[in-house]
Amino acid sequence: MRNVKKISRILLFQLLLVIFLCYSTSTTTAIRTNDGKAPIETSKAELPVTSDDRKNVLLLLADDGGFEMGAYRNKIVQTPNLDRLAKKSLIFNNAFTSVSSCSPSRAAILTGLPSHQNGMYGLHQGVHHFNGFNYINSLPMILRKNGISSGIIGKKHVGPSDVFKFDYERTEEQYPVNQVGRNITQIKLFVREFLENYKNEQFFLMISFHDPHRCGRITPQYGSFCERWGSGEEGMGLIPDWHPIYYVWDEIDLPYYVQDTEQARRDIAAQYTTISRLDQGVGLVLKELENAGLADNTLVMYTSDNGPPLPSGRTNLYDPGVREPFFLHAPKNKKRQNQVTYSMTSLNDITPTVLDWFQISYPNTSINPKINSIKKKSHSKRNLVLTGKSLLPLLDSEPNEDNTTAVFMSQTFHEVTMSYPMRAIRTKHYKLIHNINYHAPFPIDQDFYMAPTFQDILNRTQSKQSLPWYKNLREYYYRPEWELYDLRADPAELKNLAGKQSVEGIQMDLEKRLNEWLELTNDPWRCAPHAVLQDAGPFKNDPQCLSLGQMME
Repeated sequence: MRNVKKISRILLFQLLLVIFLCYSTSTTTAIRTNDGKAPIETSKAELPVTSDDRKNVLLLLADDGGFEMGAYRNKIVQTPNLDRLAKKSLIFNNAFTSVSSCSPSRAAILTGLPSHQNGMYGLHQGVHHFNGFNYINSLPMILRKNGISSGIIGKKHVGPSDVFKFDYERTEEQYPVNQVGRNITQIKLFVREFLENYKNEQFFLMISFHDPHRCGRITPQYGSFCERWGSGEEGMGLIPDWHPIYYVWDEIDLPYYVQDTEQARRDIAAQYTTISRLDQGVGLVLKELENAGLADNTLVMYTSDNGPPLPSGRTNLYDPGVREPFFLHAPKNKKRQNQVTYSMTSLNDITPTVLDWFQISYPNTSINPKINSIKKKSHSKRNLVLTGKSLLPLLDSEPNEDNTTAVFMSQTFHEVTMSYPMRAIRTKHYKLIHNINYHAPFPIDQDFYMAPTFQDILNRTQSKQSLPWYKNLREYYYRPEWELYDLRADPAELKNLAGKQSVEGIQMDLEKRLNEWLELTNDPWRCAPHAVLQDAGPFKNDPQCLSLGQMME
């Protein structure tokens, strides 16, 4: 009898041991460290994961979008969904892109690096064929190494594909760009598909709208901003979820940098229609997030890649080209909802913000790793440095910034034929622009050149008609090497103070700070146009700017 009891106890112990081991094995999960190194084995029993703990990021990106919405005091264009998001967000009044061009801006957003540092100098598609450096770390790449999924829906417009590879992609690389970027019903369905596929994972999802970008010269039947495409008009197709809103041209809110003529006003009225389509698309995306039960776990950002395709806008470093709308919504932090921040902000801050949200460190990345792999004393190792910052602290309080806090800009190309490198520094008080190729006329991109607004400027100038515009065509084309503006006294950037004795000290300080940033970010143009950067041979460890005379010695 004793032996039977003893055997029973042994069998019971073995059974409990097997159950315990099976449970432990089934509940073990790999949690990656912040630096992306080997996973640490952690038990779910020790680290419970619930829906409340999952934190996701949704980035809503407009294409050539501006401040045409109620949240930024435009009383004409109807944007109820963006306005509703703004009321739940921190609203930025000093957000700037670091480059006023589509592909370069997107690459900067997705790397946290300016265009001269990430290698995306101009447009990615077609004959332009610009690509970023193949050794940089993109946001989806960093997230993947840390166990976080990524998705992009809409206009991608960056490369190379192995650097900017998302786990889920529905872009112009697989579909017509209008279908993934303007068809808000299709965008809604793709969002639903993504959320269903990744509902049990942390994710970063980028919705890259193609509105309100110009339609281009190839499809004029759709209107200058594709405002007729999908409208239900004969031959235009139908977007089921879009309810077109049309605007009267003489009632639009004309921005100061656009001439006050009927042609220009009609052009902007068409832009307003596509902004309303963008707004309705934003509403559909946010509704899908809510229906999936993820709205309370997701950080939401809204901004634009660059300014609108209008005079002084896209491809310019004047404020209409670089100043961007920006909303930041954290569902569980309501301290500053519907408040305005005046903190100087760069779109290069998006990558640090996303990494901070997921509590991930930025990995060390060597400049030109092939050279750095050669173990010789003559080859110094330099790592890429994120010059941006996380925006999450702004959700709690306004920083103690003074008027010297700055953002920086770096523009080199747009289209492949548009070589016009510019560098700039902007504070709340001043902006300094360095036009490196100042001997050449400022280049105009094809879409804008053929646009009604610019054709109106050309025709009126050529025929010597009245042109009610804040500039003239000659000064728009021909720019000095340096432009310095007092933004408090001259927000339209019309009175160039560069070279004036009264601001000599201010200009010297801004030039010094700009050069320090260009050095820190390894800008190949930092010596131009009066010298050439020498960083090879005897100058490898100590790069120097040499004039033609010095090089001839």
